[in-house]
Amino acid sequence: MSAPHTDVEQVEAANTAFYEALERGDFETVSSLWLTPADLGVDEEYHDPADTGVISCVHPGWPVLTGRGDVLRSYALIMANTDYIQFFLTDVHVSVTGDTALVTCTENILSGGPAPAAGEELGPLVGQLVVATNVLRRTRDGWKLWSHHASPVLADNDDESESDEDGEASP
Repeated sequence: MSAPHTDVEQVEAANTAFYEALERGDFETVSSLWLTPADLGVDEEYHDPADTGVISCVHPGWPVLTGRGDVLRSYALIMANTDYIQFFLTDVHVSVTGDTALVTCTENILSGGPAPAAGEELGPLVGQLVVATNVLRRTRDGWKLWSHHASPVLADNDDESESDEDGEASP
């Protein structure tokens, strides 16, 4: 196996681990998958790691969050207020250049009430379609997230283009 192919597989594995940790509500694993200031050579003795702006995140409809403190706090809030979440990733594309990787994907998200017990029906869920870009950096501990940006996909509206008398679509 060539090194670039191995890099792509490792990036895919790190990306998948991130979404799986979110589904489990595993805050410790989510935290460990994000870059720390030390990963980028920032001396934590002189900089508060919670405030150092080495990572960023944009959740759909949220402002830009910068720094480990704000980013990880956002995931803690999401996990604390979401009983059930599942990601079905599609259109995943990985590009690796040196020590930086870019992952683009579509997050098909189901979320809502508590996960059903064995044999129970799934309660009401809300589906959301989101496109995401994840930027990862290679560290001595493996690939870690540097930035996550997610934006909702607007639903197609078939009523937007009505035909005029000649059958031509009007703007």
